[in-house]
Amino acid sequence: MNLFLLTMATLLLVVGEGTAERILSRRTKRELATPLHVGGIRDPYGSYCQRRGGCCPGRDDLCTVPYLDTICYCDLFCNRTVSDCCPDFWSQCLGVEPPFIGTCERNGNKFFTGQTYKENCNLCTCGVTGRWECEQHACLMEPDIIHAVNRGNYGWKAANYSQLYGMTLDEGIRYRLGTQRPSRTIMNMNEIQMNMDPLTDRLPLYFNSLEKWPGKIHEPLDQGNCAASWAFSTASVASDRISIQSMGHMTPQLSPQNLISCDTRNQGGCAGGRIDGAWWYLRRRGVVTEDCYPYVQPQQTPAEIGRCMMQSRSVGRGKRQATQRCPNTHNYHNDIYQSTPPYRLSSNDKEIMKEIMDNGPVQAIMEVHEDFFVYKSGIYKHTDVSFTKPSQYRKHGTHSVRITGWGEERHYDGTSKKYWIAANSWGKNWGENGYFRIARGDNECEIETFVIGVWGRITMEDMKNHHHHHRRRHI
Repeated sequence: MNLFLLTMATLLLVVGEGTAERILSRRTKRELATPLHVGGIRDPYGSYCQRRGGCCPGRDDLCTVPYLDTICYCDLFCNRTVSDCCPDFWSQCLGVEPPFIGTCERNGNKFFTGQTYKENCNLCTCGVTGRWECEQHACLMEPDIIHAVNRGNYGWKAANYSQLYGMTLDEGIRYRLGTQRPSRTIMNMNEIQMNMDPLTDRLPLYFNSLEKWPGKIHEPLDQGNCAASWAFSTASVASDRISIQSMGHMTPQLSPQNLISCDTRNQGGCAGGRIDGAWWYLRRRGVVTEDCYPYVQPQQTPAEIGRCMMQSRSVGRGKRQATQRCPNTHNYHNDIYQSTPPYRLSSNDKEIMKEIMDNGPVQAIMEVHEDFFVYKSGIYKHTDVSFTKPSQYRKHGTHSVRITGWGEERHYDGTSKKYWIAANSWGKNWGENGYFRIARGDNECEIETFVIGVWGRITMEDMKNHHHHHRRRHI
Protein backbone atom coordinates (compact mmCIF):
# COMPACT_ATOMS: atom_id res chain seq x y z
CA MET A 1 0.00 0.00 0.00
CA ASN A 2 2.82 2.35 0.99
CA LEU A 3 4.60 1.51 -2.31
CA PHE A 4 1.41 2.30 -4.30
CA LEU A 5 0.98 5.71 -2.56
CA LEU A 6 4.65 6.54 -3.17
CA THR A 7 4.31 5.70 -6.87
CA MET A 8 1.16 7.83 -7.25
CA ALA A 9 2.81 10.77 -5.47
CA THR A 10 5.80 10.56 -7.83
CA LEU A 11 3.50 10.47 -10.90
CA LEU A 12 1.48 13.48 -9.67
CA LEU A 13 4.71 15.35 -9.05
CA VAL A 14 5.92 14.62 -12.59
CA VAL A 15 2.53 15.56 -14.12
CA GLY A 16 2.43 18.70 -11.94
CA GLU A 17 5.91 19.69 -13.05
CA GLY A 18 4.97 19.08 -16.71
CA THR A 19 1.83 21.18 -16.36
CA ALA A 20 3.77 23.93 -14.60
CA GLU A 21 6.36 23.85 -17.40
CA ARG A 22 3.63 24.09 -20.04
CA ILE A 23 1.98 27.02 -18.24
CA LEU A 24 5.37 28.71 -17.81
CA SER A 25 6.11 28.05 -21.48
CA ARG A 26 2.75 29.58 -22.49
CA ARG A 27 3.33 32.56 -20.23
CA THR A 28 6.82 33.09 -21.58
CA LYS A 29 5.55 32.98 -25.16
CA ARG A 30 2.73 35.38 -24.37
CA GLU A 31 5.00 37.78 -22.53
CA LEU A 32 7.45 37.71 -25.43
CA ALA A 33 4.73 38.07 -28.08
CA THR A 34 5.13 40.99 -30.50
CA PRO A 35 3.15 43.87 -28.98
CA LEU A 36 -0.06 44.47 -30.88
CA HIS A 37 -0.04 48.22 -30.39
CA VAL A 38 3.53 49.31 -31.10
CA GLY A 39 2.29 51.36 -34.07
CA GLY A 40 -0.82 52.53 -32.26
CA ILE A 41 -4.13 50.80 -31.64
CA ARG A 42 -5.84 49.97 -34.89
CA ASP A 43 -9.62 50.19 -34.78
CA PRO A 44 -9.46 52.12 -31.44
CA TYR A 45 -13.25 52.32 -31.07
CA GLY A 46 -14.03 48.71 -31.98
CA SER A 47 -16.14 46.62 -29.61
CA TYR A 48 -14.19 43.58 -28.37
CA CYS A 49 -14.29 42.95 -24.58
CA GLN A 50 -17.77 44.44 -24.53
CA ARG A 51 -18.91 42.06 -27.28
CA ARG A 52 -17.30 39.15 -25.42
CA GLY A 53 -19.46 39.90 -22.40
CA GLY A 54 -16.90 41.30 -20.01
CA CYS A 55 -13.38 40.93 -18.67
CA CYS A 56 -11.55 38.11 -16.88
CA PRO A 57 -9.73 38.58 -13.55
CA GLY A 58 -6.04 37.76 -13.20
CA ARG A 59 -4.63 35.74 -16.04
CA ASP A 60 -6.81 33.64 -18.38
CA ASP A 61 -5.22 32.55 -21.66
CA LEU A 62 -8.65 31.64 -23.02
CA CYS A 63 -10.03 35.14 -22.42
CA THR A 64 -9.53 36.19 -26.08
CA VAL A 65 -11.44 37.83 -28.92
CA PRO A 66 -10.59 37.79 -32.69
CA TYR A 67 -8.81 41.07 -33.54
CA LEU A 68 -8.13 41.85 -37.24
CA ASP A 69 -5.81 39.04 -38.37
CA THR A 70 -4.89 37.82 -34.85
CA ILE A 71 -6.40 37.75 -31.29
CA CYS A 72 -6.48 40.18 -28.36
CA TYR A 73 -7.01 39.55 -24.61
CA CYS A 74 -9.59 40.76 -22.09
CA ASP A 75 -7.90 39.40 -18.92
CA LEU A 76 -6.30 41.74 -16.39
CA PHE A 77 -2.89 40.13 -17.01
CA CYS A 78 -2.65 41.73 -20.47
CA ASN A 79 -2.30 45.17 -18.87
CA ARG A 80 1.09 44.20 -17.38
CA THR A 81 2.85 44.50 -20.72
CA VAL A 82 0.23 46.38 -22.74
CA SER A 83 1.21 43.94 -25.43
CA ASP A 84 -1.99 42.14 -26.31
CA CYS A 85 -4.99 43.90 -24.74
CA CYS A 86 -8.08 44.47 -26.88
CA PRO A 87 -8.64 48.10 -27.96
CA ASP A 88 -11.58 48.58 -25.55
CA PHE A 89 -9.89 46.73 -22.62
CA TRP A 90 -8.98 49.94 -20.75
CA SER A 91 -12.42 51.54 -21.03
CA GLN A 92 -14.39 48.31 -20.44
CA CYS A 93 -12.24 46.60 -17.80
CA LEU A 94 -10.47 49.49 -16.05
CA GLY A 95 -12.70 52.47 -16.80
CA VAL A 96 -9.75 54.62 -17.94
CA GLU A 97 -8.61 56.24 -21.21
CA PRO A 98 -6.68 53.79 -23.41
CA PRO A 99 -2.94 54.47 -23.80
CA PHE A 100 -1.15 54.95 -27.12
CA ILE A 101 -4.05 56.58 -28.93
CA GLY A 102 -2.48 59.71 -30.35
CA THR A 103 -4.49 62.17 -32.42
CA CYS A 104 -3.42 63.85 -35.64
CA GLU A 105 -5.10 66.75 -37.40
CA ARG A 106 -5.74 67.30 -41.09
CA ASN A 107 -7.91 70.03 -42.60
CA GLY A 108 -9.45 70.66 -39.17
CA ASN A 109 -10.45 67.00 -38.74
CA LYS A 110 -9.15 64.73 -35.96
CA PHE A 111 -7.61 61.33 -36.79
CA PHE A 112 -6.51 58.67 -34.30
CA THR A 113 -3.38 56.53 -34.18
CA GLY A 114 -3.41 53.99 -36.99
CA GLN A 115 -5.89 55.86 -39.19
CA THR A 116 -4.72 56.73 -42.70
CA TYR A 117 -5.36 59.01 -45.64
CA LYS A 118 -3.89 59.17 -49.16
CA GLU A 119 -1.94 62.29 -50.11
CA ASN A 120 -1.58 62.09 -53.90
CA CYS A 121 0.40 58.81 -54.33
CA ASN A 122 1.57 58.51 -50.71
CA LEU A 123 -0.23 56.82 -47.81
CA CYS A 124 -0.07 58.81 -44.55
CA THR A 125 -0.63 57.10 -41.16
CA CYS A 126 -1.35 58.82 -37.85
CA GLY A 127 1.57 57.84 -35.60
CA VAL A 128 1.74 57.13 -31.86
CA THR A 129 3.13 60.60 -31.14
CA GLY A 130 0.31 62.35 -32.99
CA ARG A 131 2.41 63.12 -36.08
CA TRP A 132 1.62 62.00 -39.62
CA GLU A 133 4.03 59.42 -41.03
CA CYS A 134 3.87 59.52 -44.85
CA GLU A 135 5.44 57.42 -47.61
CA GLN A 136 8.03 59.28 -49.68
CA HIS A 137 7.30 58.10 -53.24
CA ALA A 138 7.79 60.47 -56.18
CA CYS A 139 4.32 61.00 -57.67
CA LEU A 140 3.43 61.11 -61.36
CA MET A 141 1.55 64.38 -60.85
CA GLU A 142 3.82 66.55 -58.70
CA PRO A 143 2.25 70.01 -58.11
CA ASP A 144 5.62 71.73 -57.65
CA ILE A 145 6.89 70.35 -61.00
CA ILE A 146 3.70 71.58 -62.72
CA HIS A 147 4.10 75.05 -61.13
CA ALA A 148 7.82 75.19 -62.00
CA VAL A 149 7.14 74.40 -65.67
CA ASN A 150 4.31 76.96 -65.88
CA ARG A 151 6.38 79.67 -64.14
CA GLY A 152 9.44 79.07 -66.31
CA ASN A 153 10.03 80.03 -69.92
CA TYR A 154 10.19 76.50 -71.31
CA GLY A 155 7.94 76.90 -74.34
CA TRP A 156 5.24 74.54 -73.10
CA LYS A 157 2.60 74.34 -70.37
CA ALA A 158 1.86 71.62 -67.81
CA ALA A 159 -1.40 70.38 -66.26
CA ASN A 160 -2.60 68.04 -63.52
CA TYR A 161 -4.43 65.04 -65.03
CA SER A 162 -7.04 63.40 -62.82
CA GLN A 163 -6.61 60.03 -64.59
CA LEU A 164 -2.90 60.04 -63.62
CA TYR A 165 -3.25 61.60 -60.17
CA GLY A 166 -2.48 59.24 -57.28
CA MET A 167 -0.01 57.13 -59.29
CA THR A 168 3.67 57.00 -58.37
CA LEU A 169 6.28 57.94 -60.95
CA ASP A 170 7.46 54.31 -60.92
CA GLU A 171 3.90 53.18 -61.76
CA GLY A 172 3.69 55.70 -64.61
CA ILE A 173 6.94 54.41 -66.11
CA ARG A 174 5.85 50.78 -65.59
CA TYR A 175 2.24 50.97 -66.80
CA ARG A 176 1.94 53.91 -69.22
CA LEU A 177 4.83 53.25 -71.62
CA GLY A 178 5.79 49.70 -72.55
CA THR A 179 8.14 49.74 -75.54
CA GLN A 180 11.39 47.87 -75.08
CA ARG A 181 14.51 49.42 -76.57
CA PRO A 182 15.38 47.62 -79.82
CA SER A 183 18.23 45.12 -79.65
CA ARG A 184 21.63 46.03 -81.04
CA THR A 185 20.86 43.97 -84.16
CA ILE A 186 17.65 45.91 -84.82
CA MET A 187 19.38 49.25 -84.09
CA ASN A 188 21.93 48.33 -86.76
CA MET A 189 19.13 47.88 -89.33
CA ASN A 190 20.03 49.68 -92.56
CA GLU A 191 18.34 53.01 -93.19
CA ILE A 192 16.67 53.49 -96.58
CA GLN A 193 18.58 55.77 -98.90
CA MET A 194 16.61 58.86 -99.87
CA ASN A 195 18.05 61.17 -102.50
CA MET A 196 16.47 64.55 -101.99
CA ASP A 197 16.67 67.19 -104.71
CA PRO A 198 16.92 70.65 -103.10
CA LEU A 199 15.02 72.17 -106.06
CA THR A 200 12.11 69.75 -106.41
CA ASP A 201 11.86 68.34 -102.87
CA ARG A 202 10.77 71.53 -101.18
CA LEU A 203 9.24 70.94 -97.79
CA PRO A 204 6.60 73.32 -96.42
CA LEU A 205 7.05 75.00 -93.01
CA TYR A 206 3.90 73.25 -91.80
CA PHE A 207 2.40 69.88 -92.70
CA ASN A 208 -0.30 67.80 -91.04
CA SER A 209 -1.39 64.37 -92.31
CA LEU A 210 -4.94 65.01 -91.04
CA GLU A 211 -5.28 67.88 -93.54
CA LYS A 212 -3.73 66.09 -96.53
CA TRP A 213 -5.66 62.84 -95.99
CA PRO A 214 -8.95 63.76 -94.27
CA GLY A 215 -10.89 60.74 -92.99
CA LYS A 216 -7.87 58.46 -93.36
CA ILE A 217 -5.85 59.41 -90.24
CA HIS A 218 -7.10 57.76 -87.07
CA GLU A 219 -7.68 59.44 -83.71
CA PRO A 220 -5.28 58.97 -80.78
CA LEU A 221 -6.05 55.88 -78.69
CA ASP A 222 -5.88 55.31 -74.93
CA GLN A 223 -3.75 52.43 -73.64
CA GLY A 224 -4.77 53.08 -70.02
CA ASN A 225 -2.61 51.29 -67.44
CA CYS A 226 -1.41 48.78 -70.01
CA ALA A 227 2.29 49.05 -70.90
CA ALA A 228 1.71 48.28 -74.57
CA SER A 229 2.65 51.39 -76.56
CA TRP A 230 4.51 48.87 -78.77
CA ALA A 231 1.11 47.51 -79.91
CA PHE A 232 -0.80 50.82 -79.98
CA SER A 233 1.74 52.74 -82.06
CA THR A 234 2.19 49.84 -84.49
CA ALA A 235 -1.56 49.36 -85.00
CA SER A 236 -2.11 53.13 -85.45
CA VAL A 237 0.65 53.63 -88.04
CA ALA A 238 -0.47 50.54 -89.99
CA SER A 239 -4.11 51.77 -89.88
CA ASP A 240 -3.16 55.16 -91.37
CA ARG A 241 -0.85 53.70 -94.00
CA ILE A 242 -3.43 51.14 -95.23
CA SER A 243 -6.10 53.87 -95.43
CA ILE A 244 -3.83 56.18 -97.46
CA GLN A 245 -2.48 53.40 -99.67
CA SER A 246 -5.97 52.10 -100.52
CA MET A 247 -7.13 55.67 -101.30
CA GLY A 248 -9.82 55.39 -98.65
CA HIS A 249 -11.34 52.11 -99.89
CA MET A 250 -10.06 50.51 -96.67
CA THR A 251 -9.97 52.61 -93.50
CA PRO A 252 -9.47 50.05 -90.74
CA GLN A 253 -8.66 50.98 -87.17
CA LEU A 254 -6.50 47.95 -86.47
CA SER A 255 -6.79 46.18 -83.13
CA PRO A 256 -4.03 46.69 -80.54
CA GLN A 257 -5.72 43.96 -78.45
CA ASN A 258 -5.13 41.46 -81.27
CA LEU A 259 -1.39 42.17 -80.95
CA ILE A 260 -1.41 42.28 -77.12
CA SER A 261 -3.18 38.91 -76.74
CA CYS A 262 -1.89 36.99 -79.76
CA ASP A 263 1.63 38.27 -80.44
CA THR A 264 3.14 36.45 -77.47
CA ARG A 265 6.44 35.31 -78.97
CA ASN A 266 9.01 37.05 -76.72
CA GLN A 267 6.43 39.76 -76.04
CA GLY A 268 4.92 40.76 -72.69
CA GLY A 269 1.48 42.08 -73.66
CA CYS A 270 0.58 44.78 -71.11
CA ALA A 271 3.98 44.33 -69.47
CA GLY A 272 5.90 45.70 -72.47
CA GLY A 273 7.04 44.48 -75.89
CA ARG A 274 9.11 45.15 -79.00
CA ILE A 275 7.96 46.98 -82.11
CA ASP A 276 10.01 44.71 -84.40
CA GLY A 277 8.07 41.75 -82.96
CA ALA A 278 4.79 43.60 -83.58
CA TRP A 279 5.67 44.27 -87.23
CA TRP A 280 6.74 40.65 -87.67
CA TYR A 281 3.31 39.54 -86.42
CA LEU A 282 1.46 42.06 -88.60
CA ARG A 283 3.36 40.82 -91.65
CA ARG A 284 3.23 37.07 -90.99
CA ARG A 285 -0.09 36.62 -89.16
CA GLY A 286 -2.05 39.83 -89.63
CA VAL A 287 -4.61 41.45 -87.35
CA VAL A 288 -8.30 42.35 -87.47
CA THR A 289 -9.99 45.68 -86.73
CA GLU A 290 -10.69 47.27 -83.36
CA ASP A 291 -14.43 46.81 -84.04
CA CYS A 292 -13.87 43.08 -84.45
CA TYR A 293 -11.44 42.65 -81.53
CA PRO A 294 -12.00 45.54 -79.07
CA TYR A 295 -9.42 46.69 -76.56
CA VAL A 296 -10.15 45.68 -72.95
CA GLN A 297 -8.17 47.44 -70.24
CA PRO A 298 -6.64 45.03 -67.70
CA GLN A 299 -8.87 44.77 -64.62
CA GLN A 300 -6.68 42.99 -62.07
CA THR A 301 -2.98 43.32 -62.82
CA PRO A 302 -1.69 45.52 -65.64
CA ALA A 303 0.50 42.60 -66.75
CA GLU A 304 -2.47 40.41 -67.69
CA ILE A 305 -2.67 39.65 -71.40
CA GLY A 306 -5.94 37.80 -72.01
CA ARG A 307 -6.42 34.67 -74.08
CA CYS A 308 -5.89 35.06 -77.85
CA MET A 309 -9.33 35.14 -79.47
CA MET A 310 -8.28 35.29 -83.14
CA GLN A 311 -6.34 32.88 -85.37
CA SER A 312 -5.59 32.98 -89.09
CA ARG A 313 -4.47 30.51 -91.77
CA SER A 314 -2.53 30.89 -94.98
CA VAL A 315 -4.52 31.12 -98.23
CA GLY A 316 -1.45 31.35 -100.48
CA ARG A 317 0.81 34.15 -101.73
CA GLY A 318 1.48 35.22 -98.16
CA LYS A 319 -2.15 36.18 -97.52
CA ARG A 320 -4.04 35.10 -94.40
CA GLN A 321 -7.66 34.42 -93.57
CA ALA A 322 -9.33 34.38 -90.16
CA THR A 323 -10.38 30.98 -88.81
CA GLN A 324 -12.50 32.37 -85.96
CA ARG A 325 -15.38 34.78 -85.63
CA CYS A 326 -14.86 38.21 -84.13
CA PRO A 327 -14.66 38.34 -80.31
CA ASN A 328 -17.18 41.18 -80.68
CA THR A 329 -20.25 39.12 -81.65
CA HIS A 330 -21.95 42.20 -83.19
CA ASN A 331 -19.25 42.44 -85.86
CA TYR A 332 -19.10 39.99 -88.78
CA HIS A 333 -16.14 41.45 -90.70
CA ASN A 334 -13.16 39.43 -89.49
CA ASP A 335 -10.91 40.45 -92.41
CA ILE A 336 -7.19 40.05 -91.72
CA TYR A 337 -4.94 43.04 -92.50
CA GLN A 338 -1.23 42.60 -93.10
CA SER A 339 1.81 44.74 -93.80
CA THR A 340 5.03 44.41 -95.74
CA PRO A 341 8.32 44.35 -93.79
CA PRO A 342 8.92 47.73 -92.09
CA TYR A 343 11.76 49.97 -93.22
CA ARG A 344 13.93 52.28 -91.16
CA LEU A 345 14.32 55.95 -92.04
CA SER A 346 17.36 58.14 -91.62
CA SER A 347 17.49 60.24 -88.45
CA ASN A 348 17.77 63.32 -90.67
CA ASP A 349 14.63 65.36 -89.97
CA LYS A 350 14.26 66.43 -93.65
CA GLU A 351 14.11 62.79 -94.81
CA ILE A 352 11.57 61.92 -92.11
CA MET A 353 9.48 64.93 -93.20
CA LYS A 354 9.54 63.88 -96.85
CA GLU A 355 8.50 60.32 -95.94
CA ILE A 356 5.52 61.60 -93.90
CA MET A 357 4.44 64.02 -96.65
CA ASP A 358 4.68 61.36 -99.39
CA ASN A 359 3.48 58.20 -97.60
CA GLY A 360 1.85 59.07 -94.28
CA PRO A 361 2.57 58.92 -90.54
CA VAL A 362 5.61 57.08 -89.18
CA GLN A 363 6.41 55.29 -85.93
CA ALA A 364 9.07 56.67 -83.57
CA ILE A 365 10.63 55.50 -80.33
CA MET A 366 11.29 58.12 -77.65
CA GLU A 367 12.53 58.39 -74.06
CA VAL A 368 9.78 59.66 -71.75
CA HIS A 369 11.01 61.66 -68.73
CA GLU A 370 9.11 62.54 -65.54
CA ASP A 371 7.96 65.97 -66.83
CA PHE A 372 6.41 64.60 -70.07
CA PHE A 373 3.47 63.11 -68.14
CA VAL A 374 2.26 66.63 -67.16
CA TYR A 375 2.54 68.07 -70.72
CA LYS A 376 -0.53 70.07 -71.73
CA SER A 377 0.37 72.28 -74.71
CA GLY A 378 3.23 73.94 -76.57
CA ILE A 379 6.49 72.56 -77.93
CA TYR A 380 7.86 70.03 -75.46
CA LYS A 381 11.50 69.88 -74.44
CA HIS A 382 12.68 67.98 -71.36
CA THR A 383 13.23 70.51 -68.56
CA ASP A 384 15.57 70.76 -65.57
CA VAL A 385 12.80 71.35 -63.00
CA SER A 386 13.49 68.04 -61.20
CA PHE A 387 17.29 68.39 -61.13
CA THR A 388 17.37 69.74 -57.56
CA LYS A 389 15.17 66.92 -56.24
CA PRO A 390 16.33 63.47 -55.04
CA SER A 391 17.13 60.91 -57.73
CA GLN A 392 13.77 59.07 -57.38
CA TYR A 393 12.11 62.14 -58.97
CA ARG A 394 14.20 61.80 -62.16
CA LYS A 395 13.30 58.69 -64.12
CA HIS A 396 12.62 57.77 -67.72
CA GLY A 397 11.40 54.87 -69.83
CA THR A 398 11.01 53.95 -73.51
CA HIS A 399 7.79 54.69 -75.37
CA SER A 400 6.64 54.58 -79.00
CA VAL A 401 4.42 57.12 -80.76
CA ARG A 402 3.11 58.08 -84.21
CA ILE A 403 4.51 61.21 -85.91
CA THR A 404 1.85 62.76 -88.16
CA GLY A 405 3.36 66.10 -89.20
CA TRP A 406 5.55 69.07 -88.36
CA GLY A 407 5.62 72.84 -88.06
CA GLU A 408 7.62 75.89 -87.13
CA GLU A 409 6.79 78.61 -84.61
CA ARG A 410 8.13 82.05 -85.58
CA HIS A 411 8.82 84.63 -82.85
CA TYR A 412 8.97 88.43 -82.94
CA ASP A 413 12.71 88.43 -82.28
CA GLY A 414 13.32 86.52 -85.52
CA THR A 415 13.96 83.17 -83.85
CA SER A 416 11.88 80.10 -84.60
CA LYS A 417 11.15 76.76 -82.98
CA LYS A 418 10.77 73.70 -85.16
CA TYR A 419 8.55 70.86 -83.97
CA TRP A 420 7.04 67.49 -84.77
CA ILE A 421 3.31 66.79 -84.38
CA ALA A 422 2.85 63.37 -82.80
CA ALA A 423 -0.08 61.27 -81.57
CA ASN A 424 0.29 59.71 -78.13
CA SER A 425 -1.79 56.80 -76.77
CA TRP A 426 -2.95 58.32 -73.47
CA GLY A 427 -6.43 59.36 -74.62
CA LYS A 428 -7.78 62.56 -76.16
CA ASN A 429 -7.98 64.44 -72.84
CA TRP A 430 -4.17 64.39 -72.52
CA GLY A 431 -2.01 66.99 -74.25
CA GLU A 432 -3.37 68.77 -77.32
CA ASN A 433 -6.43 66.60 -77.89
CA GLY A 434 -4.30 63.45 -77.60
CA TYR A 435 -1.42 64.91 -79.65
CA PHE A 436 1.75 66.66 -78.57
CA ARG A 437 4.35 68.83 -80.23
CA ILE A 438 8.02 68.15 -79.55
CA ALA A 439 11.19 69.96 -80.63
CA ARG A 440 12.38 68.86 -84.10
CA GLY A 441 15.84 68.64 -85.56
CA ASP A 442 17.92 68.09 -82.42
CA ASN A 443 16.78 64.55 -81.52
CA GLU A 444 14.83 65.65 -78.45
CA CYS A 445 14.24 62.62 -76.19
CA GLU A 446 15.83 60.50 -78.96
CA ILE A 447 12.68 60.80 -81.07
CA GLU A 448 14.65 60.88 -84.35
CA THR A 449 16.94 57.94 -83.51
CA PHE A 450 14.72 55.06 -84.65
CA VAL A 451 11.88 55.92 -87.05
CA ILE A 452 9.90 53.28 -88.97
CA GLY A 453 7.72 53.35 -92.11
CA VAL A 454 5.65 50.51 -93.60
CA TRP A 455 3.36 49.57 -96.46
CA GLY A 456 0.14 47.64 -96.17
CA ARG A 457 -0.15 44.38 -98.11
CA ILE A 458 -2.99 45.43 -100.41
CA THR A 459 -4.15 44.18 -103.84
CA MET A 460 -6.70 45.69 -106.22
CA GLU A 461 -8.99 42.77 -105.34
CA ASP A 462 -8.77 43.71 -101.63
CA MET A 463 -9.77 47.27 -102.47
CA LYS A 464 -12.79 46.16 -104.51
CA ASN A 465 -13.97 43.72 -101.83
CA HIS A 466 -13.60 46.26 -99.05
CA HIS A 467 -15.30 48.94 -101.14
CA HIS A 468 -18.34 46.64 -101.53
CA HIS A 469 -18.36 45.92 -97.76
CA HIS A 470 -18.16 49.65 -97.12
CA ARG A 471 -21.10 50.40 -99.45
CA ARG A 472 -23.25 47.59 -98.04
CA ARG A 473 -22.66 48.81 -94.49
CA HIS A 474 -24.01 52.25 -95.30
CA ILE A 475 -27.05 51.29 -97.43
